[in-house]
Amino acid sequence: MKTITIKSLRPTQLTHGLREIRQKTRFYQSLTGHELKMAIAEKPVPVVLGPHGSPFAIDHHHVATALWHAGIKTVPVVLVADLSSLSYPAFWLTMENRRWTWPYDTKGQRRNFADMPSHIWDLADDEYRSLAASVRDAGGYEKTTVPLEEFRWADFFRTYLPYPGTDKEFALVKRQALKLAKGAAAAGLPGYVGKARSRER
Repeated sequence: MKTITIKSLRPTQLTHGLREIRQKTRFYQSLTGHELKMAIAEKPVPVVLGPHGSPFAIDHHHVATALWHAGIKTVPVVLVADLSSLSYPAFWLTMENRRWTWPYDTKGQRRNFADMPSHIWDLADDEYRSLAASVRDAGGYEKTTVPLEEFRWADFFRTYLPYPGTDKEFALVKRQALKLAKGAAAAGLPGYVGKARSRER
């Protein structure tokens, strides 16, 4: 594990959830000294080296962005793979084959890899991505090791629920999403717990 500047991290997704980022930013801002260092060390960013040796984050985009907003300029990283010898087309093809990238916009539409922002904090806000994280934290589904699980849940909610444009709407849609997450329509998604297992919590 080594430390690199957050500015040098390249994203592998087009969107993130600003609600989740604001929550994480407040958490890091509440810590100082040793507690802050330990909290940062607990969430190293997994990276893949791309063309020209650029580090591409394949997870913890929200963590890195929150740290940046909290005034932290560096982050610990763990090298997952070195694909620096590949051309850009071959690199992105490999990334997608290994499920290390999510090239979809806030409407769930496929975009070109060239549309990926240069910096990890420049991603577009997707309220459904925040909704997916909020529902998971509330016990609507369990965290798994399945790559990109939050995006799969976000697209699921995008299909069934109206866009939550305000805090009040978000709270209302979240209640609807919790019920939807435990229903039969969500049974094929990673981390699904269903009604029976939810009652056991």
